[in-house]
Amino acid sequence: MRKVSLRSLAAHKVRLILTVFSVVLGTSFVAAAVIFTSTVQSSFNAIFDNVARGVATQVTPADPNSPGVPLALADQLRADREKLGIDKLQVDFSGTATIAKADGSGLQTGGAPSIGSTYIPPDEAVDTAGFKLVEGRAPTAPGEVVLNTTAAEKADLKVGSKTVVALGAGVTPPIEVTVVGLIDMPAATGGMVNVQFERAQAEKLFSDGKYVGSIDMSAVSGVSDTELRDRVNAVVNGARTGDDALFDVRTGEQVREDQKASVATFLNIFRYILLAFAAIGLVVGTFIIYNTFSMIVAQRNRELALLRAIGASRKDVSRSVLLEALIVGLIGGVVGLALGVGIAAAMQGFTSSTGLPSDGLKVGWAAVLSAIFVGVVVTLLSAWFPARRASRIPPVEAMRMSAAEPGAGSLRKRTITGAVLGLVGIAMLVGGVLITGAGALALIGGAALLIIVAVVLGAPALSQPVVGAIGRVLQVPFGTVGKLARTNAVRNPRRSAATAFALTIGLVLVVIIGTLGASFKSAIDEGVDKQLRADFVISGSNNGPMSAAVGPAVEKVSDAQTVVAFDMAFVKLDDSDAVVTTPVGGPLSDVMQIDMIDGVEQVGGDSILISDQVRKTRGWELGEQVMFASTTGTDVPVTVTGVYEDNPALGEWIVGNSAFDKLSPSQAQRMTFVVLIKAKAGVSESALREQLETAVKPFLTAQVQDKQEFKNSFAAVIDQMMATLYALLGLALVIAVLGIINTLALSVVERRQEIGMLRAIGMSRAQLRRTIYLESTYIAIFGALLGVIVGLAIGLPLVYALRHWGLEALTVPWPLIVGTLVGAAVIGVIAALWPAFTAARTKPLEAITE
Repeated sequence: MRKVSLRSLAAHKVRLILTVFSVVLGTSFVAAAVIFTSTVQSSFNAIFDNVARGVATQVTPADPNSPGVPLALADQLRADREKLGIDKLQVDFSGTATIAKADGSGLQTGGAPSIGSTYIPPDEAVDTAGFKLVEGRAPTAPGEVVLNTTAAEKADLKVGSKTVVALGAGVTPPIEVTVVGLIDMPAATGGMVNVQFERAQAEKLFSDGKYVGSIDMSAVSGVSDTELRDRVNAVVNGARTGDDALFDVRTGEQVREDQKASVATFLNIFRYILLAFAAIGLVVGTFIIYNTFSMIVAQRNRELALLRAIGASRKDVSRSVLLEALIVGLIGGVVGLALGVGIAAAMQGFTSSTGLPSDGLKVGWAAVLSAIFVGVVVTLLSAWFPARRASRIPPVEAMRMSAAEPGAGSLRKRTITGAVLGLVGIAMLVGGVLITGAGALALIGGAALLIIVAVVLGAPALSQPVVGAIGRVLQVPFGTVGKLARTNAVRNPRRSAATAFALTIGLVLVVIIGTLGASFKSAIDEGVDKQLRADFVISGSNNGPMSAAVGPAVEKVSDAQTVVAFDMAFVKLDDSDAVVTTPVGGPLSDVMQIDMIDGVEQVGGDSILISDQVRKTRGWELGEQVMFASTTGTDVPVTVTGVYEDNPALGEWIVGNSAFDKLSPSQAQRMTFVVLIKAKAGVSESALREQLETAVKPFLTAQVQDKQEFKNSFAAVIDQMMATLYALLGLALVIAVLGIINTLALSVVERRQEIGMLRAIGMSRAQLRRTIYLESTYIAIFGALLGVIVGLAIGLPLVYALRHWGLEALTVPWPLIVGTLVGAAVIGVIAALWPAFTAARTKPLEAITE
């Protein structure tokens, strides 16, 4: 039987290639996901290996939202350096900063850090791998800076260039600077910008004279890093330990490991997302593999029956098929691994071009084993069911059959099972719609799983009437050719359903994501139209807050009637981190619609307005006093004076200006995240826009938008996220298309004698090709219809369940749905091109006598 299996594989090379190809499709993305995330993690690890080199001990605030480490503490450590064993000690004054490019616009980082910091000469630096001055000189006076080389290249700046730097927080106005040197920084990846000032100016710009971000120390000879850490910890924290400690005291090695761990957390989430989409591709690939082996076993009915007739047992037949599947799985896994390496390399090339770190492709044992394991296991499971089914057919009956397909009884049982699961899933969907909260999402998630399984089981029974109906409509212009294509498409419902389902599962996810995206955009549009009365909005263009000086600058615009800036600061509430905002400027009601439920609309000096959701969850009522704490530990009581309807633009609460000043006394800690402007009566929008753009030009990161542009900016973020998801889902759709090609190609092999007969009685090559095009189109449209219906059945209840979190708009993405159905027809034709061409080359007499 082993010889029979091996010779069968060798004798049918085209069939072997198509079968291996189906396995490759199902395994390559799994390998690519593992390789790519391992590569990115290795690249980040290589960067962090250079972080804090030479640092024996580092002191940072235990609370990341605190003002920093007191400078007095640095002075104390410096005074005790000999007793503690400190060699060098440096403090780093730093903060967010944006530098202007040569054309005057702000250098955007796409979310990467853009910071200003202190230039520390190499002979004084504790961190021995921080940077290297490669051109020019060090800054020695106010207004002189050095810039990392990658940022200088993007900004088109060089040594001697004059530009401006805007500080991202605080009220310090933008300052003019001259680039006097360029530095090479190992950690300057992903678009990072580092502008370094001479020490005195850095301290003035990034400190209130009392705090610093961190203190780095090196140890004298004979004192280990851990010894210095313990000694310093005893000084800065005293008897405080654990959560009570005011400062984190770590060795340089601990700093590096903590940074690796923080990135590892992000990469694990990223890996899970990639593997989730890989799983989707694998599910689609599994159906293709199963479909392929069902066809292969069906084509070998007579061969397997003959083996049974000459003495082979059922187990022998099953084992021979499984042996072939094992070989195919191994070959497919290896080839899938190779293709996965190529996909990972392409992904790495793309991310490297966007600035992410790259340290060479890392193909570890995890990727190798995952590809081969998935290839072998999925292939064996996919082959076992058709092999078991074929082995149960009596030899004499199998010799008369053209396919080892299950009878009506088998199809009836799976259809009934699918119907029951589908009804349970629908009942769970209804339950998810009727209740609110996380329970609703859990019910809908479970319902989605049951409905998809129900579709898997019930699709063969659905395929005959639905594909038949599609065929009757589309066959009209094609006459007999169209009718023959319809007959072929409905002849084998199990195969047609399995082929279509590969497309169905991809489109289910596309429609769900499309429904969510369209509903989110509609909700934003409705919210902005209803709640925003301002004519213009100024917000940060660098994915971050703006300087608190933007608001005062805009208030000087003559044609602006009302200007309201929303400042924000980090605080503590019940020992947890929180954010407070305060409106600064004119009447809030001029620029925003506020629907009050209780109390007054005006927010007084030491008062707070809260949303209805906060009142329900926290139990706060009118007149109640709430205690916030500043990052320096100062308690600030505020009184609830009003409750407004939930408003995403206002958030959970807004506090009065006096309370905000107490909670954020340091100007350097303040940030503005949006400024709303109402024009004076009779002033044209174009005139006011010009004045506003002139006012905010020095701040570099501030952008002026009208109401429609403001809505479009949110829509662009959603579209970008959806495009990323669609790109990942595109793999499942590509696999589905290739699966249709694979199935049709095997179908052509299976029907070779039939095709020869059709050619012999007068069918032309063009007619034969057209028949296969139409057959593929019918199946593809069936899969798309099924995907759209199931996607809407899950997506609409999901959006409705999210109303608890403020998603009130329920929008069906009709353009996406119509485009999907049209695209399915095109996919059907494209997928049939090669199989149709192969079929048309069939020689009639050879095929008939074969």
